[in-house]
Amino acid sequence: MEKEDLKIVNRGLEDEMELSGYRLCRWKLVLVGLGGLCTGGFLFLLLYWMPEWCVKATCTRSAVRDADVALLQSTDEFKRWFRAKVRIMLAPGKDPYDNLASQTVSHRANDHAHNPSDSAPGKITRNPEDQHVPKRYFTLHSTKYFWNESIQNFEVLKGLEDLSMTCSSVHSKHSAGLNKNQQEYRRFFFGLNEIDVKVPSLFKLLIKEVLNPFYIFQLFSVILWCTDEYYYYAMAIVIMSVISIATSLYTIKKQYVMLHDMVAAHSTVRVTVCRGENETEEALSTDLVPGDVIVIPSNGIIMPCDAVLICGTCIVNESMLTGESVPVTKTDLPNPQQDIKGGDGDAIYSTEEHKRHTLFCGTNIIQTRYYTGEMVKAVVVRTGFSTAKGQLIRSILYPKPTDFKLYRDAYLFLLCLVAVASIVFVYSLVMKIINQEPVKEIIVKSLDIITITVPPALPAAMTAGIVYAQRRLRKVGIFSISPQRINICGQLNLVCFDKTGTLTEDGLDMWGIQRVEDGRFHHSEEKADDKSLVTTKFVSCMAACHSLTKIEGQLSGDPLDLKMFEATGWILVEATEEETAHHDRIELTYVKPPNQLLPPSVTSPEQDMELSELYELSASYMIGIVRQFSFSSALQRMSVVVRQIGERRMDAYLKGAPEVVASLCKKETVPEDFAEVLEDYTKQGFRVIALAHRRLESKLTFHKVQSINRDQIEKNMDFLGLIIMQNKLKTETPGVLEDLRRANIRTVMVTGDNMLTAISVARDCGMIQPQDRVIIADALPPKDGQAAKIDWHYADQPSKQLNKPTKLEEMEIIMEDGHSVDEMRIQEQYHFAMSGKSFAVIIEHFQDLLQKLVLHGTVFARMAPDQKTQLVETLESVDYFVGMCGDGANDCGALKRAHAGISLSELEASVASPFTSTTPNITCVPNLIREGRAALITSFCVFKFMALYSIIQCLSVALLYSIGSNLGDFQFLFIDIAIILVIVFTMSLNSAWKELVAQRPPSGLVSGPLLFSVLTQIIICLGFQIMAFLLIQKLDWYSKPDFYNCFVPHHMDDFTNSTKERIKNDVNTTVFFVSSFQYLIVAIVFSKGKPFRQPSYKNWPFVLSALILIGFLFFIMFFPVAEIDDFLELVCVPLSWRVSMVLILLGNTGMSVFIEGGIDQFGTKCLTWLCCRQKKVPKARYMHLAQELSVDPDWPPKPKSTTEAKPAPHPDDYSYQIEAIS
Repeated sequence: MEKEDLKIVNRGLEDEMELSGYRLCRWKLVLVGLGGLCTGGFLFLLLYWMPEWCVKATCTRSAVRDADVALLQSTDEFKRWFRAKVRIMLAPGKDPYDNLASQTVSHRANDHAHNPSDSAPGKITRNPEDQHVPKRYFTLHSTKYFWNESIQNFEVLKGLEDLSMTCSSVHSKHSAGLNKNQQEYRRFFFGLNEIDVKVPSLFKLLIKEVLNPFYIFQLFSVILWCTDEYYYYAMAIVIMSVISIATSLYTIKKQYVMLHDMVAAHSTVRVTVCRGENETEEALSTDLVPGDVIVIPSNGIIMPCDAVLICGTCIVNESMLTGESVPVTKTDLPNPQQDIKGGDGDAIYSTEEHKRHTLFCGTNIIQTRYYTGEMVKAVVVRTGFSTAKGQLIRSILYPKPTDFKLYRDAYLFLLCLVAVASIVFVYSLVMKIINQEPVKEIIVKSLDIITITVPPALPAAMTAGIVYAQRRLRKVGIFSISPQRINICGQLNLVCFDKTGTLTEDGLDMWGIQRVEDGRFHHSEEKADDKSLVTTKFVSCMAACHSLTKIEGQLSGDPLDLKMFEATGWILVEATEEETAHHDRIELTYVKPPNQLLPPSVTSPEQDMELSELYELSASYMIGIVRQFSFSSALQRMSVVVRQIGERRMDAYLKGAPEVVASLCKKETVPEDFAEVLEDYTKQGFRVIALAHRRLESKLTFHKVQSINRDQIEKNMDFLGLIIMQNKLKTETPGVLEDLRRANIRTVMVTGDNMLTAISVARDCGMIQPQDRVIIADALPPKDGQAAKIDWHYADQPSKQLNKPTKLEEMEIIMEDGHSVDEMRIQEQYHFAMSGKSFAVIIEHFQDLLQKLVLHGTVFARMAPDQKTQLVETLESVDYFVGMCGDGANDCGALKRAHAGISLSELEASVASPFTSTTPNITCVPNLIREGRAALITSFCVFKFMALYSIIQCLSVALLYSIGSNLGDFQFLFIDIAIILVIVFTMSLNSAWKELVAQRPPSGLVSGPLLFSVLTQIIICLGFQIMAFLLIQKLDWYSKPDFYNCFVPHHMDDFTNSTKERIKNDVNTTVFFVSSFQYLIVAIVFSKGKPFRQPSYKNWPFVLSALILIGFLFFIMFFPVAEIDDFLELVCVPLSWRVSMVLILLGNTGMSVFIEGGIDQFGTKCLTWLCCRQKKVPKARYMHLAQELSVDPDWPPKPKSTTEAKPAPHPDDYSYQIEAIS
């Protein structure tokens, strides 16, 4: 087998994986079986936890095409392993898109270039020998991977998009649908059309949960304790584990049920399927396959698949997919006629590029519109988990693991505890062998050391802070589907915000209009519903150019369209189905002005008119919308073709981004001062929409218009003017952003809006300070042999004070381990702003500049959804902890990709977002960060406390082992339950500090101050415990216990009888009291308050618990109660020694508090001073870049300069050299 037979599946996608082939090996299977039996099943568990070890232990490498088992490893930073069994399916043919007859003749295998419609819709002729073709496949994460002979690799069959079909071929070759044989044949490959979220049985979930390494270790500990007759604590741990498992099972089961219910609405519905041109039949949606043609009913349906519209129009609620609750209009896919060449019709069909023509699975079809006598039809493109909804469900079912330094360090810390346990284990083993104890006693007590040093309650204790934080977040309306990310929120140092609906209000308010007459701007006007304007093209465009519709009598559609239409005062009239059924014509939507807006000449009171005549005159101003070209975010415009009643020729109206609209108009109709007027409005933060009009040729008929390409319409237009809309800031926005700025948390705006509008809003809300410069990076792709370039220019004139260079010595930098410093001063001087187009060019041609730009990038405008995700990835690549806050519309990818995605929408699209806020403003962001910081500090406190508890108890046992003694069962029980569990679960209750501070908590346990704190406390506690242990043995009244004689061989028969005497002695009592107080001392010392949590004295459950425990210990120390002493197996030591113990404990307390206070006060500053003295390069990439740029004289680029990207001299090298040109 060649080692290089390594395949890449899903190349270039988020779930890209390396694939190796293996074949089962019988002798290896036998060896593994024997090994599993010899190790009591532990080897089976190990192989269950480590799929790569399992495959390598039971299989041998083979060619991927011959493999029985596929071993896959993700290529991302997590390098996760997956194992899948390769199965063989006997299919009637090899290619799902071809017919069986052609495959039998030509023996083509999986050549996806040929079209399915090469087979006429007749019956498929089967192979006379009825030979089935073996097809190899495996299933991973609800996705089937089939072996493709032509590319020698496994691949996913997604649907019709695999064919790379053009829009015209969708109409010509796929519009007839499939017959039953073809459908059945394709179902062999695509399976049933269902997003099958199986809700596992409780038994399956229980087995999976119990086989967690943590619970296995607990099981081992419980068995060991029961062997040692330590039943009470064993029962306590069992009860805790049962509660933990039950809670976990309930949560997991609830999530599965929620997902199952989410897809249940459209999992099985009855649909009408076309069989040939005119034949239809009823079928279940689960039978659908790519290539089927379905009829969309007029009363609507929840889509069971992804399908492209080929006939008719649909009004769809896509809130499930985009989070946008406003219904959108979907039109049929362009179908270019023979006489119209070029344009979108010949483009390769893509669900992303043609989403305005695609109906997505799970979306709700509200209404349909169509030509009279024709049906609304759609071609099924994708089914099952390949659909948009399926991919959303898959992202929830199989999320990426949370990568956080705290968890990596926690495992490292556990390994250290295991190392300590190993040393003490060997020590106790040797001591007990020397003391000639029974073999069972040696084994049990030595293994017991491991359960003491690595406490089984540690994971439960670590999650306590997260559980409490989650509960507090729920009270302020923030819900989480990924509680582990709460800790990560404590590390956020950059937050990206969507603009519309997040920083600003959802709706737009009409501010005014500015019409153009004779190529010049008219003065601005506040209202468009003036009688003098009712017959103008400008108002007609406002009234007609939109995608509004009536649903249950209410106008519905895009909020911008609604405001624009309402400003005209016109009325929208939709013809009913009954009214149009008698005419062979298109069902039109009309708009008309109300009677009171008609010109005086029409409605003169001197004329004695009947109401019917008045209506006819009003109807003469009615405009029928013949064709809509929906708004496209890529084109940044929409247009309509209309005809006014009584007119023979049709008109086209266009609206969109001013720059785009102006480029489509005749130059002479665009005012010379267009750019200046537009800039003036956008600088003030207004949203500006431009309008245009064109009189169409008389030869264009209704039916020609339905098939014409929009590029034929949207050209040579007359510029009509501007609509100025106001998008107000939410009242909470400036205050929240100021809080984040003071806390040294960078804020970035990512929006689909205009660049200058976004910059203006960024200034208004405080994201960009008044004195800061804004540098616009305008990147242009290579053109006419010229290299790609970036033109730099300032959005406005920088103030004089900004020209002063900032000295590096005056700046402080925030260290990643939480040191107090102000990195923001480096970035206060200037901000970069760029558009989505520029961002795409920079990613492709200026990789060297990309990280420098995002380091200071504050405004990213006109960004597409996938670009938002790319931006988050780029920010994370320079080691920022990134939060993303959006309203769910177009933010889903970025919300999922960020360390902490916060959706302000409760709609279904946001289910993949880790956090959802019910409060529709950004106050949730500082709340989440504060709670994250509190939870993170709580995790550190608990981990430090549990580490000290392990070491202190380990030392106590080791010291007592040295004299043949041990702690009693009830002493262990009192320490483990009454002290440790109570303290752990109450010290975690500290709520978050009331405000965000500039200082950030450390991101991991392996940081200087934190390690120093743990080590010093260990040394202090060990020192004072050993001091007490040695001192008591030096006192005059102390005598060695009688049980020492038990270790002499002839006394072995007395071993069992001496167990109680071995525990109940002066040294044991001393060690018990000293260690019990030490647990409380370190708990109080480690329970930190400000600046991340409320002070510990405000945590009354913790204070009360600590006081009760301290009081109880002092009580039984100085006022012995015989029953309590017998229960805890204590002896009454002289009063002088009890006073001595108090003095030892006071010394312990004083030193612990003093050292910890010193670390808090000076540790961070000392570490910062040492780092600066040694000129240590910061670990975080963004800080390293900030240091480099602060001393770079050529950065930032000069205004009105250009940076060109030149190919490197070596042809194989795709990097670019940066050259600045003034």
